[in-house]
Amino acid sequence: MLGYGFKAFGWRLLFATHERPQPLALAAANGGASITALALPGRFDDIVRIAIVRKFRGCPAGVRTLCLSLCMLGLIDSAALAPLAFAAAVLPGQSVGARVALALLAGVGVGAAALVLAMPRIAGSRRLLRFRLGRWLRPRTTSLRDASQAWALVSACWVTRALGLLLLLGALGVGYSLTLALLFLCATSAAAALPVGPGGTATQAGAGAAVLIASGVGVSEAVGIAVAVQAVAILAGGSIFVFATAWRTGLRLAPRITPFHPWPLAES
Repeated sequence: MLGYGFKAFGWRLLFATHERPQPLALAAANGGASITALALPGRFDDIVRIAIVRKFRGCPAGVRTLCLSLCMLGLIDSAALAPLAFAAAVLPGQSVGARVALALLAGVGVGAAALVLAMPRIAGSRRLLRFRLGRWLRPRTTSLRDASQAWALVSACWVTRALGLLLLLGALGVGYSLTLALLFLCATSAAAALPVGPGGTATQAGAGAAVLIASGVGVSEAVGIAVAVQAVAILAGGSIFVFATAWRTGLRLAPRITPFHPWPLAES
């Protein structure tokens, strides 16, 4: 749940100052997407995020702005995950194939970071400003300062998730292995980033189970642990979504509630 908060504040920095939604709306969007990922195919969770943020009262961001912010968030997610993937690749106990896959994931993150750093220059180019898209994109491009702060917050989200996963794997009987926790996290994150596939949660659970099986865990036990990890993630996201919805409903109904006075006010 702490990771959801870090990611919501990091996502908020990817909007222009006058178009930033409330952090609670962004946290609710991530929480709601974790629930709908049970049934929707991969990457459809972004549509759910946009719909939830737009439902919050006073949302200043339009659909195109939200799509742009999600693209930037995906790039920063990859950049923030790169150090964890590199650490998992150099830690002992990995096969050659796993090291190559982790190194490739870290390389994708480095490329994403380079693209984020180049975005202000690209958006400010004179050739792009000739087009309507360029003129719309320039004031909405994330500055290097905001991108750095967003990267720090999203990195805190991933580190929090890695530590929580380390404790959860130990509690489920696999052992407190940092290498396995990082490998599990990188595998499920890469599965979540696939453009197509079955339900997002099922894809991530399958990737997590495959990692555990490759590490020597029994098939039935690995599947059970992977499902349990996803269930905890859905429980945390669902709790945030329910709280945000209840809070928004309370704020909407508050002006309509007439204060009740058990005794009539004394006349002056």
